[in-house]
Formats: sequence, C-alpha cells, structure tokens
Amino acid sequence: MARQLELAGRPFGFEEDKIEYVKPARRSKYNPDFHVLKKRDGSKMYIESKGRFLTEDRAKHLLIRDQHPELDIRFVFQNANAKISKTSTTTYARWCTDKGFKFSDKGQIPKDWLNE
Repeated sequence: MARQLELAGRPFGFEEDKIEYVKPARRSKYNPDFHVLKKRDGSKMYIESKGRFLTEDRAKHLLIRDQHPELDIRFVFQNANAKISKTSTTTYARWCTDKGFKFSDKGQIPKDWLNE
C-alpha cells in the first residue's frame, strides 16, 4: 500500500499517529497503519491494512469510532470476503458495511480514495 500511495504522489505517514481511546476499564492507544495527508477538505484519512480481522480488532475499531466519530478510518483487506469466524456467515465486507466503515478488497487502495 505504501508503494500505491507513492505512485499516486500522495504524502503519507506509516504508524506515526497515536489515537487514544478507552477500552472498558483501561485507557489504550491505537496506532493506525497509514495516514494520508490530507484530503481535499484538509482532514486525514486513516487506512488500516488487514489480512486477518480478529474479534479484538473489530471491538477496538467500534470503540474508536464511537469515541472519535470525526476520524475517517478505512480498511484495505487482503480478502474482504473472508468470514469473521469459522462459525459465522458474516464477511469482513458485510461487517464493515453494517458498521459504516469504508473498505476495499485485494490489498488495493481505491483510486477514488486517493483523489479525495
């Protein structure tokens, strides 16, 4: 993804920002994979690259979203059609859609994201 950002001529940082959020009963920090500087509106876009999307990851991102609704966090999955667990029919893509997160598949950052 770093190469895609470079080829697109988009400045970015890798795991440079730390975003505080509260897990029940303890304060934690989230280190986004990439932040793209800046969208046309002047805000940052955070891109999280995911192979596996574990229960802990999903819970963390719901907490962050609820505590920081102003942040634009998006996911780039290696396989958005993977199931969230062996016993679930829900895919990573469906989870994101249901929870209101933007996502893409096959490790590709959509060009329209880069043009924002």
